[in-house]
Amino acid sequence: MIHEIWNDKDTVKKVKCIHTDASKYIVNRVLTVGETYEVKNETEEFYFIVDNSGKVGGFYKDYFQDL
Repeated sequence: MIHEIWNDKDTVKKVKCIHTDASKYIVNRVLTVGETYEVKNETEEFYFIVDNSGKVGGFYKDYFQDL
């Protein structure tokens, strides 16, 4: 199960959060605008990053900008 070792995985790339205006979910508790995050895994629609809670979470790519 890959999600159990994501914290130990190498960082794929880094992204910067550009907004937390979510229409369906509350993301401003775990993301900070202007903060840089490490991407541990990526799909077509999501980045799996280490968020402010220290855990890996999946977020839509539109919250971020590639660095």
